[in-house]
Amino acid sequence: MPASAPGRLGLRFVALGYLAVLVLVPVGAVLYRTLEPGLDAVWASVTTPAAVHAFWLTVEIALIAVPLNTAFGVVAALVLVRTNVRGKRLLEALIDLPFAVSPIVVGLALVLLYGREGWFGPWLTDHGIQIIFSVPGMVLATIFVCLPFVVREVIPVLQEVGDEQEQAARTLGASPWQTFWRVTLPAIRWGVVYGVVLTTARALGEFGAVSIVSGRIEGQTQTLPLYVQDRFENFDSTGAYTAAVLLALLALATLVAMNLMTRRLRGKMEA
Repeated sequence: MPASAPGRLGLRFVALGYLAVLVLVPVGAVLYRTLEPGLDAVWASVTTPAAVHAFWLTVEIALIAVPLNTAFGVVAALVLVRTNVRGKRLLEALIDLPFAVSPIVVGLALVLLYGREGWFGPWLTDHGIQIIFSVPGMVLATIFVCLPFVVREVIPVLQEVGDEQEQAARTLGASPWQTFWRVTLPAIRWGVVYGVVLTTARALGEFGAVSIVSGRIEGQTQTLPLYVQDRFENFDSTGAYTAAVLLALLALATLVAMNLMTRRLRGKMEA
């Protein structure tokens, strides 16, 4: 039986109120505290050398981790859906591992593997390679925690579209590479886009694993989330709130860019 108009309005009110309490009120409070000291103070806090370095390091790590995870996610999804190789369940469990394991544990595991006293530490030290307390370790930590998103978005799409068009393309003489680019990828592009959005948001905001492997050295291995904590612990509330707003703007810019790209692609398809 369909709900009455007052009932629908009540459900909408409850949903919007719930979202307001969880999202709008905290975000509004952060914006208010950011702008409270004035725009001059905000600009001064966001243009310090430490803040600028943290911003670009965060972007750099995301630009490395997101494409790698996107490529891996598409390949892993194809393996899990389109093949019958052994070990699929093990691969699926490993992909979902970041959902079950705390990022702190991930960071400690990387230290045990690549730290100076870790399994590969002596070999890396002998060859002049530093992973822990440097950017490579931060990239590895970010890649691991962001691993499942593209895979989990692409798998349902592959299952939904089936493989009939791929089989037809192969029957007509298309190579596996041509089949992927002309048939498979266009069919799963929306899943890939949504996976990229989730991966980007996770990479920009990663804190736990990165805080363990980075050493949190200001001006060297300090990302924006780590910078927020550092400013807060040093009683620089303006710097902390401004960096937090900057992180939110980065995530929002990513979402807007993906939406614009999605509309452009849809427009080209309908034309």
